[in-house]
Amino acid sequence: MPKNLLEQLRAVTVVVADTGDIQSIGKFKPQDATTNPSLITAAAQMPEYQEIVDQTLLKAKKDAGAGATQSEVVSLAFDRLAVSFGLKILQIIPGRVSTEVDARLSYDTEATLAKARDLIAQYKAAGISPNRVLIKIAATWEGIKAAEILEKEGIHCNLTLLFGVHQAIACAEAGITLISPFVGRILDWYKKDTGRDNYPAAEDPGVLSVTKIYNYYKKFGYKTEVMGASFRNIGEITELAGCDLLTISPGLLTELQNTVAELPRKLDPAKVSDLSLEKISVDKATFDKMHAADRMASDKLSEGIDGFTKALIALEQLLAERLARLESQKVTA
Repeated sequence: MPKNLLEQLRAVTVVVADTGDIQSIGKFKPQDATTNPSLITAAAQMPEYQEIVDQTLLKAKKDAGAGATQSEVVSLAFDRLAVSFGLKILQIIPGRVSTEVDARLSYDTEATLAKARDLIAQYKAAGISPNRVLIKIAATWEGIKAAEILEKEGIHCNLTLLFGVHQAIACAEAGITLISPFVGRILDWYKKDTGRDNYPAAEDPGVLSVTKIYNYYKKFGYKTEVMGASFRNIGEITELAGCDLLTISPGLLTELQNTVAELPRKLDPAKVSDLSLEKISVDKATFDKMHAADRMASDKLSEGIDGFTKALIALEQLLAERLARLESQKVTA
């Protein structure tokens, strides 16, 4: 009997669930899982995860002390919530969970370092090895430099909001564990910029970008893993079959599972030796020059950081409202 696309994909690529929905992760049983501020904010509003939110808030209130303000309690709970979800996810998956540093720190190397170390300390305190956690950091120059230091400390990183080859090369040269190029967001930009309604999967600008990065890494022997992310359709996914990892939303995982068709491997390290590629060294001046010249990468990196920042602000508001409700219930009990 022919296999579905998801089964075939798992044979050549590590499948990762792109969600904060723990029930979806349990359903698809991926190797790894990734979250981001938007996904955590969405999950925190689902009734089935209210207990996680409430427990995190109550523990933060207790740890903050009797004289702590609501703002201080919310700030502490905010820092812990992503780890709370990460711990639940790690009970289900055999591999790693990605937990994101506050996007508002994306241009501050020292603040990113401090936040990343704090996240790892929280996981360690809960008995989780650092090898099961990837710290997600936006692929700004400052973020890449922070990740380079963290990697030397044994803290593994996932560089996200990655749109340009200059970001990818800088990450590889910094010895980063994993990068997440955003396929669908690249497509979104090109559709808007060109006015085209659609692209065939093989011509999808996001697919072409990830293929170029994958081939470059394999050609020059970089160990950094490539994990395609942010997909808009299963055609983008099937065109990247063979990529090191792909992080896929529950909706598209379902579509892959329900589709029976042949899935040829498209990316293969054995096929890169004959490619004619120029090796580029990326220092800050080169990074800045290439980033300024790449309108798509410049636009999407800024837009991505802004979007995650808005999600974080919404999450802080959600936690403040929930804390007020919990305190009100305690008073009236």
